[in-house]
Amino acid sequence: MRTVLLGPQRFMTTAGTALRSLGVDGPVATINAGWEEREDVVDELDTVLGGDTRHLRLYHRSLDVITKDEAFGSAALAFRDRHDALLSLYRLRLQNAMDGVYAVQRRTREGEGRVRGEATAHAALDDSIEVVRHIDQWYAAQLKGLYADLEGAAPIDSSGVIGWHRGELADLLGQSAAVVLTGGHVGTLLRTLRLFAITIPDDVPVIAWSAGAMALTERVVLFHDHGPEGNTEAEVFDRGLGRVQGIVALPHARRRLRLDDRDRCAVMARRFTDQHCVLLDDGTALELTADGGLPRGARILGIDGAVHELGTNGRGGVS
Repeated sequence: MRTVLLGPQRFMTTAGTALRSLGVDGPVATINAGWEEREDVVDELDTVLGGDTRHLRLYHRSLDVITKDEAFGSAALAFRDRHDALLSLYRLRLQNAMDGVYAVQRRTREGEGRVRGEATAHAALDDSIEVVRHIDQWYAAQLKGLYADLEGAAPIDSSGVIGWHRGELADLLGQSAAVVLTGGHVGTLLRTLRLFAITIPDDVPVIAWSAGAMALTERVVLFHDHGPEGNTEAEVFDRGLGRVQGIVALPHARRRLRLDDRDRCAVMARRFTDQHCVLLDDGTALELTADGGLPRGARILGIDGAVHELGTNGRGGVS
């Protein structure tokens, strides 16, 4: 299984080089549903990828489904409203919990947690982060329930139009020598991937960047320390395809994370301590190892809040 994760392509285009490095022979399927209304504006993308492309047009296919399948369209609208309400509650709980994490971190750093020794200070911080993980898990369970309700209200398997699109997409993917997932709106990308049950065979090489790289992981984490409303806490937004395991993909890391705030970065790394928080900045090109591990040189957030490079292939240690 060959998978290449790239940095953003707006200012430094590396997708063509990555594709050539894979030595694929045949058409390349592109999934750029995250571009939404601009999904068909693909001249530049075609040029970069060499021209032999098959655009799957998942976004426009989803509009076709909503137009032709009234039951699914109504259920999807209800799902969106309920998901928005769930996100509002999640963000409220998350912010309160993260405020507690930073308060404990400040207190322990200033020495008040050292009354019983260093172990007490670390235990207090770990316990406060565990509260955040519990909220993440609560949200994920609630979202799973929303998806089940959506399926119950409008069973996808009984939809003729969705079945037709799924069949055509399976044929297109079956004829493709590689698959490229671009950036854009990650929520739209995930919804369309799920709607059409997109499954990429292990033996088909994949290149992905930005939202596309996030969608390949097990769980998609949204983050932005420099948003219009200031700092926003990282959110475990949804499940991904799971082709790439053991990492949290962080595209545009230099632009979206306060990497100079080591306390804040340390909290993020410790929150997702079971996975590597991987920085995907301009120019980054990471081909995963044969067993799905990160290659030498991948840049990750450490639990000390600093950026480290992996010093060994696969899932090895940090140099």
